[in-house]
Amino acid sequence: MKALLSSKPVLWFLFLFNLVVAVAAPFVVDGSQGVMTAVGMGVVSLGAGLSLLKGRGQAQGQAQAQGQRQRQGQRA
Repeated sequence: MKALLSSKPVLWFLFLFNLVVAVAAPFVVDGSQGVMTAVGMGVVSLGAGLSLLKGRGQAQGQAQAQGQRQRQGQRA
């Protein structure tokens, strides 16, 4: 389950779907229930977005490390 939840397509779906629901909830549901729905969905969307950014940073770091290893191999 962890591998599924950490895949990029699932993270993008969670981010975008929950963001849309968080924006629309106060207009569709009246009162505090709409506000709490928006807050809850916003938190999930924020978590998915942060995971996407974290994954992007790790991918860039791995690419930089691979480039450094290649340069060191060429010098030797």
